[in-house]
Amino acid sequence: MSGLPPDTSGTTLQATRSQRWLARLSFALAFLAVAVVVAFAGLKSAAMLGVGLAAAAVSLATAFLVLSRRGVLRWLSLAIFVLAPITVIVVYALAGLLWLAAVSAVGWFLAGVVARAALTGNGLDWRMPELPAAPARHPFLIMNPRSGGGKVAKFDLRRKAEALGAEVFLISGPEPVDVAEVARKAVRAGSDLLGVAGGDGTQALVAGVAAEHGIPFVVITAGTRNHFALDLGLDRTDPAACLAALSDGVDLQVDLGLIGDQTFVNNASFGAYAEVVQTPAYRDDKLGTTLDTLPELLDGQRGARLSAVADGVTIDAPQALLVSSNPYGTGDIAGLGRRARLDRGVLGVVAVTVDSVGQAVGLLRGRHTTGLRVLTARTIVVTASSERIPVGIDGEAVSLPVPVRCAIRPGALRVRVPRDRPGVPPPKATIRWSRLRRLASWRREPPSAGAPAGHSAVIAGHQDRSGQEPDAGLLRAVHRASRRAGTGQGAVGADDDFRRGAPGRVVGQWPGVTRPGSSGSRLRARGAS
Repeated sequence: MSGLPPDTSGTTLQATRSQRWLARLSFALAFLAVAVVVAFAGLKSAAMLGVGLAAAAVSLATAFLVLSRRGVLRWLSLAIFVLAPITVIVVYALAGLLWLAAVSAVGWFLAGVVARAALTGNGLDWRMPELPAAPARHPFLIMNPRSGGGKVAKFDLRRKAEALGAEVFLISGPEPVDVAEVARKAVRAGSDLLGVAGGDGTQALVAGVAAEHGIPFVVITAGTRNHFALDLGLDRTDPAACLAALSDGVDLQVDLGLIGDQTFVNNASFGAYAEVVQTPAYRDDKLGTTLDTLPELLDGQRGARLSAVADGVTIDAPQALLVSSNPYGTGDIAGLGRRARLDRGVLGVVAVTVDSVGQAVGLLRGRHTTGLRVLTARTIVVTASSERIPVGIDGEAVSLPVPVRCAIRPGALRVRVPRDRPGVPPPKATIRWSRLRRLASWRREPPSAGAPAGHSAVIAGHQDRSGQEPDAGLLRAVHRASRRAGTGQGAVGADDDFRRGAPGRVVGQWPGVTRPGSSGSRLRARGAS
């Protein structure tokens, strides 16, 4: 890639030939999408653009009003929100330009698909390396029969696990069960593997114990959503398939999030969402409770005023703050629901501050908007105007004293997964036209002396969000990883949200990580999901 600083050996990591041509093709398609409108619509093309942008602005403004207002204004805003795109279609149709808008939209869509293909590059960087694993001698599994609507019984998980030599502990009765202490007792009794068939909240507590004792952990997809399992590439439709990890498994070394002295495997949420889920009526009427509570939260009439510092970066008064163990993908809307890798050694941080119609419309500016901040950090400290704040930890609602400190524990947990599993699809790259322009440039760098061309995509993924290049240390790490290609060791993971100075850790080499005793938080079996 042109402009990349050389590593210490004097070599420059290059983009592949196919990446360059895909980048050029994406610009050609974007040009054609614009040219066809100008050619057939002439001066009307400006009006088409204006109508489309106006409709987008109206949609964002009315969406904000639906969430932040009650009564007649809310329902009127909802009606306008629905009518805005319909109005655009009608206006284009009456002007005889609907077909032209459709052709242009297809052109932009294809340009985006090709651009993502160009920016994605070599796929090795999004696959976590698999480590060999010997079968456990005394596996111990904790199962919650209530989780996921009764999947433990539906898939006959207890019998199948015991047939594979596992000892099973069933969470029974309405009383609270300290699952972390149950897991610790099992380890003291000689168990060399821990596993959970239950929700992400239970998974996190037992995963912390497994990390504490340095033994592998098995995830069985018996919860309701199974977000952690999704990011591990496990089969969420058949929990019994996860039991294959006991007989034919491989290990993935993943990071753990830490909030106070409690671990989390997915995320910790602060602000509006955490306030809503702690409302007593939320479990019985999620949508109604959310719509009833949000206006006061967005206006600042309810809930504490938050402030956070993430590796020295101050985030003032976010209405919603999400801290995740590794960042969620932002390549598309669907990508917001999953993390491509769980071993990058950083927290993902998403902060939302939209307290006016103007800020809602400002979201059209994308990553340049002031209402949305996306970054990564090793630690983040959250303070508030009150002594305690509600926090959602892997879906479990708790109340914590401030300040609340979140950190990442790189490579702390060894997760054993079936060798044969669905896996994780490649993440969709975030389209950055400045980066794409550099890829499409006809200016060529001298050939690299030691690194495969495909690793320029890895470097590109580590650029700072403002467009800064990675430092020499990261380049050296990538260069070393490239020489290990084909040896079973992984390459440095690409991540669009890495900031300058974020760790350029080569995965496949895992430091020994110890963990102090956890808080022994109790999880009420009835609430696990």
